[in-house]
Amino acid sequence: MIALGTDHGGYRLKEAIKKYLDSCKIEYRDFGTFDETSVDYAPIAAKVARFVSEGHAEKAILCCGTGIGMSMAANKVRGIRAAVCSNAYCAEITRRHNNANVLCLGGRVIDEKQAVEFTKLFLDTPFDGGRHQRRIDEIAAIERGEI
Repeated sequence: MIALGTDHGGYRLKEAIKKYLDSCKIEYRDFGTFDETSVDYAPIAAKVARFVSEGHAEKAILCCGTGIGMSMAANKVRGIRAAVCSNAYCAEITRRHNNANVLCLGGRVIDEKQAVEFTKLFLDTPFDGGRHQRRIDEIAAIERGEI
């Protein structure tokens, strides 16, 4: 299960991603928005991030104008590692090295074709583990106030 969310600035990316997920028969839940009418991103990011952190979805994809606002809001939720990606290398490496569970994309930064490409990389790339797990553990320790 993949959770999806967007504000008006990322709506077109989300719709392209949904078509890709449908073509691959990947189950998802769409938290909106459902058109290009202006809407605030933070409440949508919070709903999606909590859905992931509570274990209802393995990963999520959030879109807004730049991806930055969504990532900032999503990263406030414990257990979320949201990464803004504007190129294929980052979409792959954020999974391999950071075990990111939320991909954030910007509708004013990338196009629909790139959004689908980055989504595929994000969903298909495994976490490398090993030395990178120590760093993920350190991020969790920050969330617990230990670092």
